[in-house]
Amino acid sequence: MNEPTEHAVPTSTGSPTRRNVLTAGAAFAALSASPAAALAAPRILRGAQDQREIRVGLVGCGGRGTGAARQALRTAGPVRLVAMADAFSDRLSGSLGHLTNPDLGVADRVDVPESRRFVGFDAYQRLLAEDLDMVILATPPHFRPDQFEAAVAADKHVFMEKPVAVDGAGVRKVLAAGRSAESKGLGVGVGLQRHHQNGYREAFERVLEDGAIGDIVAAHCYWNMGGLWMNQRAEAWSDMEWQMRNWLYFTWLSGDHIVEQHIHNLDVINWAKGGFPVRCHGMGGRQVRTDAAYGHIYDHHAVAFEYEDGTQAFSQCRQIDGCSNRVSEHLIGTKGRADLDSGSWRISGATNWSHAGPNNDPYQTEHDDLFASIRAGKPYNEAHQGAMSTLTAIMGRVASYTGQNITRDAVLNDEARLGPEAYAWGSLGVDAVPMPGRG
Repeated sequence: MNEPTEHAVPTSTGSPTRRNVLTAGAAFAALSASPAAALAAPRILRGAQDQREIRVGLVGCGGRGTGAARQALRTAGPVRLVAMADAFSDRLSGSLGHLTNPDLGVADRVDVPESRRFVGFDAYQRLLAEDLDMVILATPPHFRPDQFEAAVAADKHVFMEKPVAVDGAGVRKVLAAGRSAESKGLGVGVGLQRHHQNGYREAFERVLEDGAIGDIVAAHCYWNMGGLWMNQRAEAWSDMEWQMRNWLYFTWLSGDHIVEQHIHNLDVINWAKGGFPVRCHGMGGRQVRTDAAYGHIYDHHAVAFEYEDGTQAFSQCRQIDGCSNRVSEHLIGTKGRADLDSGSWRISGATNWSHAGPNNDPYQTEHDDLFASIRAGKPYNEAHQGAMSTLTAIMGRVASYTGQNITRDAVLNDEARLGPEAYAWGSLGVDAVPMPGRG
């Protein structure tokens, strides 16, 4: 692993303005370009000019993939879901049945005959061979880098869920594919929907443009909540099927919940700083979810991240029932503070402000914005932002798992790739629970 490379990351005094951020693009080559590139909210384009039908394929037919497909089908202008792919036939059938339910209001935009329903590990490859304009990638995050790379190679616009990778090798692949998408003029949306939420956008106009809280000198963020779903292992399931049906609990598939979920909060801090942390240290463990049914991930993490200018961001994430919940981000500046969450956005100090509405559905808006930009011939690209915020979360996981001080460059340049060498329905075994200080 290489030692960290020094970069001229702007401090909050010289934070990128909204105009600069919106036009930064995804220029990035081995971290030699400014890490501030492509941060913050993308350009919003309304009044679409191109009314040709956008043909969509869905890869990953679980709950989030089905929701993303529904939101894509609700965007303005002609759009149609024409192909679907999943590792499991029951997931595909369930998703298709949901989307074609007349009560959902999008059934007339779904046209997926048997010949365009693909099942198996190579299902995404067969789907990409179809006549498509856009592909939605919503499989477990482990598969995202290969699928994104293939989609860009096939000249498809992409909406992909977060996180976009589970290891440094995957992040590098996404960054490279993102640059290729940029050169081809392809739109790329990433499911970090806070960038499309009115409260966050308005707060950051004041924080980044108006300097409402002055220089940001510290930050803290949280995703502390109860436990999530878990599927008990069926007798007929192989190791691979069990782990994929319980992908949240295996690091090679999800990245651990600090990556799969807490990325949202860490991404907001990156947005505020106009860059990405260069090092971190932290701790975590597996105190409550100790049963083998929960794989080998942790149930809590606490990590301190450091940015190039020395700013410290302190983060917590926890998935344990019966504890107090907290999902929010907080910025401390020389002139005040910003307290942000999904239901309340406030600035206090030299400037006092709170979001008065209207509120919007950011999950729908992120699709509205992406489709509108494509129709207007000015597609935006969130791949760099999604990849680097994913890398931030991976850094935190590595710090928790090892108990060591971790640098950004070391994680990004790590050649290790999580997961099996080949995909097959068979035995895998379960990795040991990581133990800090033991290797």
